[in-house]
Amino acid sequence: MTHVEDELTGQPECWIRAATEVARYQRELPKPGERVAIVGCGTSFFMAQAAAGLREGAGHGETDAHAASEFPYHRAYDRVVALTRSGTTTEVLDLLARLRGRTRTTAITAAPDTPVTKAADHVVVLDHADERSVVQTRFATTALTLLRAHLGLHTDAVVTDARTALTEPLPQGLVECGQFTFLGRGWTVGLANEAALKMREAALAWTEAYPAMEYRHGPISITTRSRATWMFGEAPEGLAEQVRATGGLWIPGALDPLAELVRAQRLAVAVAAARGLDPDRPRHLTRSVILTP
Repeated sequence: MTHVEDELTGQPECWIRAATEVARYQRELPKPGERVAIVGCGTSFFMAQAAAGLREGAGHGETDAHAASEFPYHRAYDRVVALTRSGTTTEVLDLLARLRGRTRTTAITAAPDTPVTKAADHVVVLDHADERSVVQTRFATTALTLLRAHLGLHTDAVVTDARTALTEPLPQGLVECGQFTFLGRGWTVGLANEAALKMREAALAWTEAYPAMEYRHGPISITTRSRATWMFGEAPEGLAEQVRATGGLWIPGALDPLAELVRAQRLAVAVAAARGLDPDRPRHLTRSVILTP
């Protein structure tokens, strides 16, 4: 078993622990009414997109998501939440340094005793969700679960769905597909982006991701036999029928969208194995991006 496989199978237990411990972090996490930005790089940026959609959709206040390297310093926020598994990502540390004394900051990380714990005003450490692998799985979803639980949106059903996602066979013919498109709506657009990234990182697969209503504005033109379209959450009316009419494989979002992401992680590992790739050694990638001057 690869590190990625081992770590993605441990997600239900990580989620349970995060949801149980969230009450400890009321001081560190955003309060209702605060204007908040959530930032990250790579996978953490896509989790930021999902978390921002959840928070604003729940009526807790204006919430933006930004790649750390593209943060709009001219905007005023009450709090900036930075997601960084390693605690060493250059762009995140640079952002926190620029915001010190100006905007309250919170870092959510898997790694204690790393530079981010001194760079941020507040720190939440999810070291039980840390990973050996380069490709992120359980830290990302556990951080999102923590934020989801903080909003009162996490339920036991999410964990049950995750266990289903880990045990049920993948849809027939999916691993053999040559192209994959992931679709989302609202907060699940971030999950669709992350699913596509997992496929690119682990399996070097041709993948794309879009808001679901945008799919008919051009991207559906690539859909045909041996290509798959996977929906995170409820699909727009008529979209499934349109995809099936192209000959493409339609994968509905039958589980909680976060559990669907677990299924997509499994798909990335399965496609990597089918192509003779090692998902623990993704091409050109390292566990943390540390830039030197």
